[in-house]
Amino acid sequence: MSTKRKISDKDWDILKKKMAASEYRADVDFAEDEFAYIESRGMDMLVRHARDFVERRLGPAKPRNEGKQTPLKGHPIFLAQHATGTNSRSALAEFHGIPEGEKLTDDQVAFVTDVILRWVNERIVTHKA
Repeated sequence: MSTKRKISDKDWDILKKKMAASEYRADVDFAEDEFAYIESRGMDMLVRHARDFVERRLGPAKPRNEGKQTPLKGHPIFLAQHATGTNSRSALAEFHGIPEGEKLTDDQVAFVTDVILRWVNERIVTHKA
């Protein structure tokens, strides 16, 4: 299996329906501050941050502060993680079928990062429209 796995269009559509059905996750969105942050730092930096946050905060088999490791403010990636069910290992298990208790593989890190960035990119396109 490739270490560059991306979420398929079909799985993305299924995930968006799951997120829309979750009142908590459906309400998460960017404010102007997040768009300004992205514009000032650029997508390359955001991609690096997303991968770093996934590796450090979700990557370990037993992450420190499980369930509380991803704040709901302070960085656009944090918001994207809450919106996409990638904010904790329990959410990864529930929404993406990635089991708890095992270190994330490179493939899983790539997949989770792709999910986060796909949501971010959709917000950017909608905001610019």
